[in-house]
Amino acid sequence: MIETLLLDCEQTEGGQAILLRRPDLGARVDAVAMEDLPRVDLARYRGLLIGLHADQILLQAQRPQLERFLAGGGTIVFCGHVAHPFLEELRPFEPMRGYRLDDLRVKFERPHPIWAGVDAEHLTFRRGVAGFYGRGHNPPPAGAEIINTLGPQRRAVDFVCRPSAGGRLLVHAGADLWGYLEADSSASRMGPQLLDWIAAGAAA
Repeated sequence: MIETLLLDCEQTEGGQAILLRRPDLGARVDAVAMEDLPRVDLARYRGLLIGLHADQILLQAQRPQLERFLAGGGTIVFCGHVAHPFLEELRPFEPMRGYRLDDLRVKFERPHPIWAGVDAEHLTFRRGVAGFYGRGHNPPPAGAEIINTLGPQRRAVDFVCRPSAGGRLLVHAGADLWGYLEADSSASRMGPQLLDWIAAGAAA
């Protein structure tokens, strides 16, 4: 069953292609070009994946469409840096200044199905380099569930909230979570588990 829609962007780092070329996952996902979003019936899907290179100005223009999707119980997953808030719950990205290694360390604040079985060190470091997972945060709204944080300041790199429009909103302040599918580490678990979480709906 196709449960999730992926907004495909030309400026991709490979995450979209990785997701779609995995037979077990690609069969669960539709992809549509970013500019075609206004003509898509989102009611056909449970989840909407919005990646790092999405056109946030277009998303702002489509806010009523996104809010209708949420009101119907949909789940929106946004990965990236908020520059143009396109939902009420989003705030502009705040980058770290003068960070050190400890500031980039990922800490799991509470269990969540997407990160089940993932080692935080495999997020902190990728190919031996720290900082790929996040170097700042999109400030969460009041009442958000903080999933993962960065450093001793506990900046919320991942959070989930219940938007005023309805549904669920998951925000990750970094590159696309599904882009880790071919990581040679436990981080590769996030993509499949993300789709499972979307499919499970509000109960997850």
